[in-house]
Parts: sequence; structure tokens; C-alpha cells
Amino acid sequence: MKDLKNLNDVKNLKIDTENRKLFSANEEEILNGATTDIYFLRTLDILNYMEIGDKEVTAEIFARKSGILVGIEEIKNILKDKNIEMWALEEGEEFGPKDTLVRIKGPYKEFGKYESVILGCLASPSGWATAAKEVKEACGEKNFVCFGTRHLHPAVAPVMERAARIGGASAVSNILTSKFIKEEPSGTLPHASFLIAGDTLKVAKAYDEIMPKDHKRIVLIDTFKDEVEEALRIANELGENLYGVRIDTPSERGGVTKELIKELRAKLDINGFNWVKIFVSGGLKPEKIEILKKAGADAFGVGSYISGAKAIDMTMDIKEVEGKPVAKRGRIPGIIDNDKLVKMI
Repeated sequence: MKDLKNLNDVKNLKIDTENRKLFSANEEEILNGATTDIYFLRTLDILNYMEIGDKEVTAEIFARKSGILVGIEEIKNILKDKNIEMWALEEGEEFGPKDTLVRIKGPYKEFGKYESVILGCLASPSGWATAAKEVKEACGEKNFVCFGTRHLHPAVAPVMERAARIGGASAVSNILTSKFIKEEPSGTLPHASFLIAGDTLKVAKAYDEIMPKDHKRIVLIDTFKDEVEEALRIANELGENLYGVRIDTPSERGGVTKELIKELRAKLDINGFNWVKIFVSGGLKPEKIEILKKAGADAFGVGSYISGAKAIDMTMDIKEVEGKPVAKRGRIPGIIDNDKLVKMI
């Protein structure tokens, strides 16, 4: 695809809509400017017509609320071949409202069309990472796995799970994300496996037999029977090979309660299975995690609280033109220093 530099390039852009199977943008389309807002290319046409498109400007990005910054690595890759300088907070750094998060300096035509792309690379990932931080604070010393892939379009699910890992998740379940971060994906078994087989114990035995010895066997116990009854049944069969049990009791049955966790922990211990961990999932939020943690839960799977987190609004302002401080009304002209900024490009 040709690099889009003006409105004429947009007019001549051809997309094979007949044979294309997904509506998500690919890497080439993002880098060439096809996912930006049209008004940035219109701006470039006007500035170039006025012969001022190559004016040196300094732009800064800030957020309206605090959070965890994620997305800088992608922005570096988008702008690394452009004639610009860039300073930014490190990936995973905390920030406050109105802090300067990114500063870009160079001819406007070098980066102007990427404004929407850059803000998008920061806004949603920072929102996901910030939500993961809130979950981690609720978990304390306990671990949690991000299970949010099913709630998002597959094109962006790996971005979300990477952001969650940076924000505080102990592990991710998305395969592509795990390859990006060079870690093993984490996850147990879905209800589908038990429903197809017709019996939790049969699946648990097969699971135990085919997995390598160092794999942590965690068995879902809420498909057919009472959770405590099923947990003891599985523990008696697998013995010390059973690392943990997972509860995902649906809301139609009252969900996972602190009373259920307390009963399960007590009866596992009474029957000599004190090593068996209790893993909880199913619509968890920080408030419920704190309750279940106190009741005896050992680890958590969190999906929709992270994947559904609101993007953190990001704004890019031009703060200098040819070294002269400028700003729109209501904003203070000139760059705003932040000691956390690091030279990236």
C-alpha cells in the first residue's frame, strides 16, 4: 500500500472488499496512515499549499485523569523512521492528570497524520493497564490471570492482554500475547470439555494423563455437581497431581460466594487436601476479589473488568511553532516539563 500523504492518495486508495475476510486494519494500513481521521490529511494539503507544512513544531500529549501508560513501544515503531525527536514516559509508568506523557518535535508533515493513531495506541491500552492495576491492588499477594480475550475483537485482544500484563496481571491466556511477551500462556479448561465428555472426573483423568508432570493441573468443578462434592471427587482421584480447582459458578446459581469458598477450603483441608488451591473466575471486580481473597481464594481469573475498561482520554496539543510558545485558548503556551520523560527517538 502507498503511504498516504494527501487527499488525492486517499481518493486513489483501493481496498479489495470482495476478498477481505476481516474489517480490522493490518499493520501496513496503520503505518501508511489509512486508519487516521481524514481531516489530518486535509490539514496537510492546506499547509503544503501554504508552503508551511515543514514548519518545526513541538506537540505534547496529556491525559485528563491518572493511570498507567501503555502503548509507547508501538508509537516508537510508528515514528522511528520519521524526521522527529520524541520523549515519553516509559511503558508501564504511572501518570497523573494533565502530566505531559509524550513530546514530539519535528516538521508537522512528518507526524501530523498519525495523531489519531498515536492517541488510539495510548488511550485503550492505558485504560486496560489501569484496570489491571486496580485488580492487582485488590489481589494483594495473590495472582490473577487475564481472561479478557473473548470480550474484544481478536485484532485488538492481544494488545489488551499485553496491557493487562504490564498493569499487574500475573499471566495471560491469549496465545499471540504470550509470544509477544515471551511467556507461557496460562489457562485451565472450559466448560465445553466437560459438557462434551459428560463427566468432570473423566476429563480430569485424561487431563492428568496427557499433561507433562510440571504442568499445574487446575480442574473446573462447577459443571455438573455441587462444587464441594466435585472438588473432593477430583482430589481423591488425582491426589497430589491436582494443583487446584476452579470455580466459575454462574449468576443463575448465585455466583461464587464467600460462604462457598470458606466451605470448600474447610472441607478440602479436613479431607487432607490442604495443598489444593482455589482459583475463582466469573465477572470478578476488585471489590469481590477482596471479599473472596479473605474467604480463602488463592488466585483469580479476570476478564470483563479489564477488557471493558474505558479508554483514558488523551489529547495532543501543538505547544511550539518554530520555537515560539503557542496554545489554543484555555491552555498555557509552551512546553510543560515532566521529569519522567525519557528520550525515545
